[in-house]
Amino acid sequence: MDLLRIAQLVRQTRKQQGMTVEALADKSGFSKTYVSRLENFRITPSIKSLSKMADALGIQMSAFFETSTEPTQYLTGHLDEGEEIERNGSKFGMKYHSLAFSKPDRKLNPFVIEYHRSDEKRGFLAHDSEEFFVLLEGELEFMVYDDDHCTSMKPQQTFYLSEGVPHRVQLAEGCDYAKALIVYSKEEAAIES
Repeated sequence: MDLLRIAQLVRQTRKQQGMTVEALADKSGFSKTYVSRLENFRITPSIKSLSKMADALGIQMSAFFETSTEPTQYLTGHLDEGEEIERNGSKFGMKYHSLAFSKPDRKLNPFVIEYHRSDEKRGFLAHDSEEFFVLLEGELEFMVYDDDHCTSMKPQQTFYLSEGVPHRVQLAEGCDYAKALIVYSKEEAAIES
């Protein structure tokens, strides 16, 4: 089951029909949270769930399993046109924008992440992928392993992390907004440390 293809099809079809997440939730009988997690490829739906979703969207269930014989060879876009994805960082003042969401066979996962001031402090994370980080705007503090290993970052500075390295990022003192480009080497799964 290609979760990314299913997520893309649900989101694209919903948007083409001018439906909100809430409207699709009402129509399908699922919660808004379920629809959002499905669209952000965070859950694996059952066949019964896919059938209900297909009915709510007015499409054949087989559409979820059709594959293109020709993979997309290239994709164009813009840093400001990323597909916003709901992730657990929102409570920490973070917004994720996937830049290659529509390329299902990708080997890299690029995101633009916006950082806003938040009262919640995020713990250290480690990813199942390598990570390349470029600060585009604002100022950040990038901690690796613990709070004692802190690097202050300004725009155009980069960070490269190997797989499994615990780290966290926060806005620098006096900065209320920052924006970064992050590229993961594969679909990352964050592990709280």
